[in-house]
Amino acid sequence: QMQLMESGGGLVQAGDSLRLSCAASGGYIAGNHMKWFRQAPGKEREFVAAQSSSGDPYYTDSTIGRFAISRDDAKNLAYLQINILKPEDTAVYYCAADAGPIWSIRHSETVLYWGQGTQVTVSS
Repeated sequence: QMQLMESGGGLVQAGDSLRLSCAASGGYIAGNHMKWFRQAPGKEREFVAAQSSSGDPYYTDSTIGRFAISRDDAKNLAYLQINILKPEDTAVYYCAADAGPIWSIRHSETVLYWGQGTQVTVSS
């Protein structure tokens, strides 16, 4: 059973950058799509970014350009770089993994493994 653990969150100011990390143990991220979701207070969890097992990145209209997803399969790590942080980026960020079909790359329903989340708070 693979376990995922996020790190790198914190309290930052608007305009700052953060790099979130997702460390896997008990399994290998190779062969899995790596995904990032976030959940803001009082809101539903939303898709942020994903990187397919073959390395293709996927974003939303609101994250493309400021967010960058990457992975290092050899180190069993995935990353989410967030630039020019905005107060509306405040949320708990979750790392996830699955090997579902590519049409589900932005979906949470096929996720097999979830991390516990890391809090990102952006002050204005």
